[in-house]
Amino acid sequence: MINMDLLFAGVRQTKVLVRGAGEMATGVAHRLHRSGFRVCLTEIAAPLAVRRAVSFCEAVYDGAMMVEGVAAVKVGSPEEIEGAWEKGEIPLFIDPANKVKDVLRPQVVVDAILAKRNIGTEICDAPLVLGLGPGFTANQDVHVVIETNRGHDLGRLILQGQAEPDTGVPGVIGGYGIERVLRTPRAGIFHAVKMIGDTVAQGDVVASVDGAPMHAQINGVVRGLLRDGMVVSANLKSGDIDPRGKREACFTISDKARAIGGAVLEAILSQLPVRVS
Repeated sequence: MINMDLLFAGVRQTKVLVRGAGEMATGVAHRLHRSGFRVCLTEIAAPLAVRRAVSFCEAVYDGAMMVEGVAAVKVGSPEEIEGAWEKGEIPLFIDPANKVKDVLRPQVVVDAILAKRNIGTEICDAPLVLGLGPGFTANQDVHVVIETNRGHDLGRLILQGQAEPDTGVPGVIGGYGIERVLRTPRAGIFHAVKMIGDTVAQGDVVASVDGAPMHAQINGVVRGLLRDGMVVSANLKSGDIDPRGKREACFTISDKARAIGGAVLEAILSQLPVRVS
């Protein structure tokens, strides 16, 4: 019989370092935090998140970010991480090089940057290292790869090989794929005209870059939009229109992020005991 007290005590002592704090990383961190793990997030100094309303990386700018009842707080040093945990919060540390792992010594590292390539995660970073999406090879630079492509295999644990390659095509929502995505027309300063949660009609100006307007291609609600005043490159994904028109969906974790979060939880519970035995 499983000793549940010992099981939960083990979970509460397990430290998970999540690289990245965007939409998918937030889904992962939220699920693990709610499950009792001690989660720490790392980010770059100026993250660009489209689905800002459900991305813990906003704490980089605002000091704290609340997503579905869970708070992430920006910490200035590794010494502040424990204090955030004691308050029931998720610490977020600006650390692109992931140097905090040497101080934190986590049992699990999750690369949730979604850069479509490996930008520094190694299989020796922790007893269990997970990589989300393409760019990783299981049993080479991570122990487990998790499929992030929408479809039948979303959330599948890959113990040998790689995830499906990046298609560059947005998933279909409400019958629309590429039409729902806004991209910057040029490099420059991004200016938001609409706000996340606003209803828009096809042709409405949602944002602009140095005076060049960005028009909604479909009717719907603005599910995601970059922060006003951000420096952007040309053809950067900067907005997302949801044709389903449900404003409340703009402020809750998506089905995809929840599925990936569940997959990471499965990977930790099934693989970590093997790696540390």
